[in-house]
Amino acid sequence: MPARLAVPKETLSGERRVALDPGTAARFHKLGVQLHIQQGAGLGAYYNDEDYATHGELVADAASLLGNAGVVLKIQPPSVDEVNMMPEGAVVVSLMQPHRNPEMVKALRDRRITSFAMELVPRISRAQSMDVLSSQAAVAGYKVVLMAAELAPMFFPMLTTAAGTIRPAKVVVVGAGVAGLQAIATARRIGAQVEAYDIRPAAREQVESLGAKMIDTGVSAEGEGGYARELTADEKKQQAEVLARHVAAANVLITTAAIPGREAPKIITRAMLEAMKPGSVVVDLAAESGGNCELTEPGQRIEHQGVIIYGPLNIASTIPVHASEMYAKNLLNFLSPMIQDGELRLDWDDEVIAKSVLTHEGTIRHEPTRRAIGG
Repeated sequence: MPARLAVPKETLSGERRVALDPGTAARFHKLGVQLHIQQGAGLGAYYNDEDYATHGELVADAASLLGNAGVVLKIQPPSVDEVNMMPEGAVVVSLMQPHRNPEMVKALRDRRITSFAMELVPRISRAQSMDVLSSQAAVAGYKVVLMAAELAPMFFPMLTTAAGTIRPAKVVVVGAGVAGLQAIATARRIGAQVEAYDIRPAAREQVESLGAKMIDTGVSAEGEGGYARELTADEKKQQAEVLARHVAAANVLITTAAIPGREAPKIITRAMLEAMKPGSVVVDLAAESGGNCELTEPGQRIEHQGVIIYGPLNIASTIPVHASEMYAKNLLNFLSPMIQDGELRLDWDDEVIAKSVLTHEGTIRHEPTRRAIGG
């Protein structure tokens, strides 16, 4: 099919990113594809329509854009209305969150639309450059520290002043994945004393390379193949007790532990939060999937016994310029192997394509989603 790429304006309230920045649009144009961009699609990320006009055609409204689309590029999952605007047999590439959007999945299936969920791209070496979850987590990990610093009633760095020495803030980061490591690096850059917690022993080297200290719980969760094994009840209790002591001593707690497609694990209990000093700050990066803290209210800033607890949503959208640029490059790396002479050609023997597809030719191809929705 001709690779007619359509980029609509995101409709979710507060979403400022766009699926294609002008620089990446130029690279798609060189591949021979036709680009169609809805007017105003990039304004939230400070990209003007004129920035796209050299490489693509501007379309006034979503209905006209989507009605003639070959391949639709989005960030947020398409609404059912958007799906119904697309021609049967079209392709849509986006973050999909199928477990939260069953009606959307049904609409994609019923309209025989081929949909790719970028969060399903397999974690293999050659797909690293396509990893949207990692690129957007890096943005969020950076910004969450700035949010914490804004909320905190104390300095992060050590300061030597005429009035005496100010000790650096103690920051604990829970989870040493992409977001957690970026949070550690950012907190260190602005002078905080940082500790990190992760159940994977392999994370220690990365944490310490950034100048932070790994919290040693005395329990090894190392399993086969580098994955964490299931802990016993006694081991879980021991880990929680050690973590609680470090949380109580922290000025700032940042939690980042998330599992794609599932609720975030509850790691920080009410008792842990109540043991923190008044004036302490908690920022829960996992709020979008329920939160790592027992008291987190997604999207809200609350105060509990003098502890500020904030559960921000869609953090990557608060840095829309670079978040959009990184996301667009992920899409370019995902799609460019499928584009030959301006045509989109899907090779179902390709592991990346086969594992990231959500719906195709009237069926739900992602097995966990198919089981949950049926049909």
